Amino acid sequence: MPPHFCLQCGTQLVWRTLPNDSRPREVCPACGWVYYPHRKVSAGVVVEQDERLLLLQRNIPPWEGHWYLPAGYVEVDETPEDAAARETAEECGLRVQVGPLVAVYAYDDDPRGNGLLILYRAEIIGGALRPSPEVRAARFFARDEIPQALAGGAHDRAIRAWQQGRLFAAGR
Repeated sequence: MPPHFCLQCGTQLVWRTLPNDSRPREVCPACGWVYYPHRKVSAGVVVEQDERLLLLQRNIPPWEGHWYLPAGYVEVDETPEDAAARETAEECGLRVQVGPLVAVYAYDDDPRGNGLLILYRAEIIGGALRPSPEVRAARFFARDEIPQALAGGAHDRAIRAWQQGRLFAAGR
């Protein structure tokens, strides 16, 4: 792992176990600032049309060529709901009304870092389905048409749950 530096004073961090903490942390030996790593937060939507699920095929790594739900990272100045709507518009041209929370998944298989995927039900309110440069294809799939090549980052688990009728079991 490359060295990290203090965000307060720029000193290289060192590993220490702090009092009342069970795990080693990176700590600044000069000012005492502690680095607490955390998961990335992604938000996305589950859009159905005629009992078919909207999936996008990635055109970029990681998981290039694999299918996923419209989703992306939550920016620091937006809510997860706003991020889910923004990412959907950016990735496939659809404007959506974000609805109720569907599921939250933790994942640790993304080479960009561990994270949380927050999914909302959404309804199309405008736009036209068209792939962006980061999306190779965008289309709706029936339960028995779901492709085998699914992206990680919990997209595979969420899509399989939808396919098996379990994604909305608690809230439909």
